[in-house]
Amino acid sequence: MRFHPIFSLLLIVFVTTEVHADISSGPNVGTVVSPLKVFAATGDHAGKELDFAADRSKKPTIYIFVPHERFDRPLARLIKVLEKGAIEVGNDSSLVTVFLTADESKTKEHLPRIQMSLQFSANPLVIFPSVTMSPEGWSVNTDAQLTAIIVNEGKVTAAFGYRSANETVAPEILTALKKSLGK
Repeated sequence: MRFHPIFSLLLIVFVTTEVHADISSGPNVGTVVSPLKVFAATGDHAGKELDFAADRSKKPTIYIFVPHERFDRPLARLIKVLEKGAIEVGNDSSLVTVFLTADESKTKEHLPRIQMSLQFSANPLVIFPSVTMSPEGWSVNTDAQLTAIIVNEGKVTAAFGYRSANETVAPEILTALKKSLGK
């Protein structure tokens, strides 16, 4: 069986196309961020409940939202790349990874093990106690495996939702972080 040349070209274009956000998730650009009251499982505030949006205030931050049961190795690699990129961007840029979960106790046990394995230095792992609801005002689509929301000066500058994500989406997210800082 022979393939038509056009079909072959389309197949090549489809296979080599860069991955982009593929699901609507996160608040609209320009929105002032809502409080983000979560439990910190790791980081400087480990063991405490606090509002991370208030804690990060006007500092540039990539908020990553992940349903705990959908966390896997490709996501771990992506988050590690994003943390490294945020640190390199400077301006006190950081990540906050929010795990959406229905089983808080299991997630509280698991996140410190993730921290021990990945050795995050600028990425507290925190828990929001629901997999069916977004934190109020954050408009996270719970069908997304990963939602990345970039905030600077207390406002949303970009939001990305992915049904499936790995480190190939890091450039898109980090470019948006740099753009929010005028870099």
